[in-house]
Amino acid sequence: MAINQVKTGWQVDIQPGGRSGKRVKKTFRTKAKAIAWERFVQAKIQESSDWTPQKKDTRYLKDLVETWYQYHGIELNDGFRRKTLLLTMCSSMGHPKAETFSTEQFAQYRIKRIDAGITPNTINREHAYLRAVFNENIRLGNWKKDNPLAQLRAFKIQEQELSYLTLPQIQQLLRRLELSKNPHVLLITKVCLATGSRWGEAEALRISQVKKGLIQYVNTKSSKARSIPISKGLESQLLEHHKTYKLENRIFSSAYSAFREALEETNLKLSEGQLTHILRHSFASHFMINGGNIIALQKILGHSSLVMTMRYAHLSPEHLQETLTLNPLSKL
Repeated sequence: MAINQVKTGWQVDIQPGGRSGKRVKKTFRTKAKAIAWERFVQAKIQESSDWTPQKKDTRYLKDLVETWYQYHGIELNDGFRRKTLLLTMCSSMGHPKAETFSTEQFAQYRIKRIDAGITPNTINREHAYLRAVFNENIRLGNWKKDNPLAQLRAFKIQEQELSYLTLPQIQQLLRRLELSKNPHVLLITKVCLATGSRWGEAEALRISQVKKGLIQYVNTKSSKARSIPISKGLESQLLEHHKTYKLENRIFSSAYSAFREALEETNLKLSEGQLTHILRHSFASHFMINGGNIIALQKILGHSSLVMTMRYAHLSPEHLQETLTLNPLSKL
């Protein structure tokens, strides 16, 4: 702190918060007034932190990821997978400091990912995961600034028609699976086709989840349990399979590779990125083709939003049939 005489009077040059703090200069006509103001500032710093410099945030982006996982991600079914992906992203961006991480920095990362051939859908998922890290830290009071990714738009994805297996194709696949050396792959496939489950949900089935003509799926992607009716024949097959292979409470062991091998040998053409998920799409598609209700399908598939389920609505024989009678030309 200093009070110096200048041409216009007496100047107070003060940094009450220290070298890294706010610096203020103010000039007074008399030295007495300058001294009085200096003392006023010294008193105010004791009352308020406005003059005190903020501590420098030395955390890295990966530190926020670790906090997110500790307080929230660990409770998610795919939390560890997300954490691993997020830490890989941090590494790819050069482990930026959290305080200096910006929208532009992530936008540059996206461009590099696109150039490397990564799909926009995958990049949008990464964007959502990292945005959620900041949101959760804000909720925890661990991040005081705005979310740097809040205003960044996701890539617009052109919606593609989902492929599904026809009945002859399903028969062809089942015949091939009957020849598999893996004893579980055929029945897991039947469960997926009968209930619309994800492969992982069917493969992880425990005998306690099969009872009274129902399969109850737990530990699902949406974290919500759902019960799906099954035929007596399928229920009997599941109970008998469990007795035969005696895997404690589990009904099946891993059969993913066996399914992939069998599917490749059938030469069935699928949309890019589909493998076991074709079974779930096939269930939903045939459900609507056979006159199923879209709201019922949402509950069966466990979708948290009807928007996801509406992808199958066009397959309903009644879909948009009102256009035949409600258009103006039909009234002329």
